[in-house]
Amino acid sequence: MRTKKNVYKHELIGLPAEILSATDPGCVGVKGLIVDETKNTIVLEVNNAQKIIPKKGTRFRLSAQEDIEVNGSRLIFRPEDRTKKAGR
Repeated sequence: MRTKKNVYKHELIGLPAEILSATDPGCVGVKGLIVDETKNTIVLEVNNAQKIIPKKGTRFRLSAQEDIEVNGSRLIFRPEDRTKKAGR
């Protein structure tokens, strides 16, 4: 179960997400499904198109069992490393 405290330990692919704030104002308000993640970006599927969103400087709202606001700067790890390191 993903919560505010452990969201950084979990896989994000497959979660619905919304951009709350970003350094690129054109990204604010974008909603979609997370379909991929790299060290520095999250890829959202929006209306059958993919939009690449930088993690740095972006605040996301993830919809899991509860809505969770996530600071993208805290996600800047390769996904497989983030899930390992978050538990330490």
